[in-house]
Amino acid sequence: MLVAVLRTLIIYFTIIIAMRLMGKKQLGELQPSELVSTILISNLASIPIESPEIPVLSSILPVLLIVCLEILVSALCTRSRRLANLVSGRPKVVVRDGVIDQTTLKELRFTVDDLLAALRAKDIFELDEVSLALVETNGSVSVYKSLDATEVTRGDLHLPSAKPLKPSMPLVVDGALNDDAAEYCGVDRTWLEKTLRAERLGPADVLLMLCNDAREYTIVKKQ
Repeated sequence: MLVAVLRTLIIYFTIIIAMRLMGKKQLGELQPSELVSTILISNLASIPIESPEIPVLSSILPVLLIVCLEILVSALCTRSRRLANLVSGRPKVVVRDGVIDQTTLKELRFTVDDLLAALRAKDIFELDEVSLALVETNGSVSVYKSLDATEVTRGDLHLPSAKPLKPSMPLVVDGALNDDAAEYCGVDRTWLEKTLRAERLGPADVLLMLCNDAREYTIVKKQ
């Protein structure tokens, strides 16, 4: 039992040292190479703990090798932009001036739901609030709001506040009606079909339709 505890402590402190050597980024949002290193290290670390007959050194050496490779790749990436792009990729623009770049979305294998969730995490519910949205190399989404979305509010001018509208919700996603969003917006399928007919569209033509409780809507057609 004591041997197992000692082996676990050795592996534990070895991994802590390895993470420290690989830098603080390893503890936050990971680049592809960092994620691979982390997965490999975690797998290697579990082997001597689960299999007492295997020498601890047989796992420590591969872990240290991976750490050295990660440090080497990181150092080379700081010197070579081409290698950095090859290893980590480049940021991709997915929304520009409120318009979704569907081609880039497909290249990144991002769904509309993924994009909307990332925007909501930034407290953005309207596409026209987005001047530029990029998917970074670590998979996070960075957003630059349009100037209109950052205008002064009635509260800034000490004016009485008007009754606020609820934020827009995805009423139609990839041709399918979201029943919860329809209830939230106070609309039904009949209203939706009538609205789409007025736009000379069918549900299958719609990539995304956002709507609020005032029945103000934004439609993104499929390309």
